[in-house]
Amino acid sequence: MADRTQSEQVSPEVRRRVQDSFDRQGLRAYLGARISRIAPGRVHIELPGRSQVSQQHGYFHAGATGDRIEAVGTVLKSGRTLTVCQLEVSGVQGAGERKPVASGQQTLIRMDRAEER
Repeated sequence: MADRTQSEQVSPEVRRRVQDSFDRQGLRAYLGARISRIAPGRVHIELPGRSQVSQQHGYFHAGATGDRIEAVGTVLKSGRTLTVCQLEVSGVQGAGERKPVASGQQTLIRMDRAEER
């Protein structure tokens, strides 16, 4: 999928807010996932391949192959409370050979952190 936001940049404040939110997710840290790119309305998340995230035959769960899994989330419609997003997940080998693994669409609801309520 061509990244139409590749040349666009987000502000340092948006980048910091997205990264801080991502860093507060315990499962993300446990799995070793990291944000590799933040662009307007889009984020790329990578999960390196290693034994802790593989199934018994040596592949990532879901049968993905490659050195890493990359998930690309794209905002389709953003609102004050609800946001509709698209997700594409690929197994990536080396410098970029990609094999699609999963895709989806989701509706997310904004939740304030407990200390903000």
